[in-house]
Amino acid sequence: MHIDIRDWLNLGLRWFHVFAAIMWVGQTFFFTWLDRRFHTEKNVWMVHSGGFYIVDKQKVPELRDQTLHWFKWEAALTWLSGIALLILVYYTGGLMPGAKQIGISVAAIIIGWIVYDLMWISPLAKYDVAGAVISYLLLVAAIYGSSRVFESRASWLQIGAMLGTFMAANVWMRILPAQRQLIAATRAGQPADMTLAERAKNRSKHNTFIVLPVVLIMLSSHFPMASEGYDWRVLSVLVLVGWGVAGVIRRH
Repeated sequence: MHIDIRDWLNLGLRWFHVFAAIMWVGQTFFFTWLDRRFHTEKNVWMVHSGGFYIVDKQKVPELRDQTLHWFKWEAALTWLSGIALLILVYYTGGLMPGAKQIGISVAAIIIGWIVYDLMWISPLAKYDVAGAVISYLLLVAAIYGSSRVFESRASWLQIGAMLGTFMAANVWMRILPAQRQLIAATRAGQPADMTLAERAKNRSKHNTFIVLPVVLIMLSSHFPMASEGYDWRVLSVLVLVGWGVAGVIRRH
């Protein structure tokens, strides 16, 4: 491909990826904040852009004769544009040279999701602290392994692609199906299984923790630490920092 075409594709995809990510991340943290408010308030009174809003949360799904607004395409478009960038810049751009490295990259993303998903649908999901510790140790192992297979810049982006895939898969494979089942049960006049709502809420909570390391990695190529020999240690520590910041945000 001619260099000018690649550059324009790179620029266009990056703009689209960042724009979609801003929408997705903004909505994720807004709904996280909104849900937190309902722990202490029956409804939430807000003002924004000259408008006043009162929002209630339904404890049991209720069908209404009006448009139900879903928030899902931001996740899909962010992931698709991110994968397109991964292919353009890394798989075909020489930063992950050879079919072997590309194969390892794809396999690691798929296997990483399977391990993460199985762990969080197992009985371990009842124990947040233990699950978080095990998740972190597995992530550090993945970061270290990535640094041994790929050059430093590519190793960070590999982890970013893996975590971004977790987030998108949480939305499309766990959160949305649970919501659809709740709506179907309500439409059929059957009691809604609120454990599905709790599982979906748990994956949404995961996304608020995952997103901060992912955003950092999106910007990592601009920092020297991403090309030094201690890069895996730096990223491992910054993941903890991001999780700590997310924890503070979720409590306020």
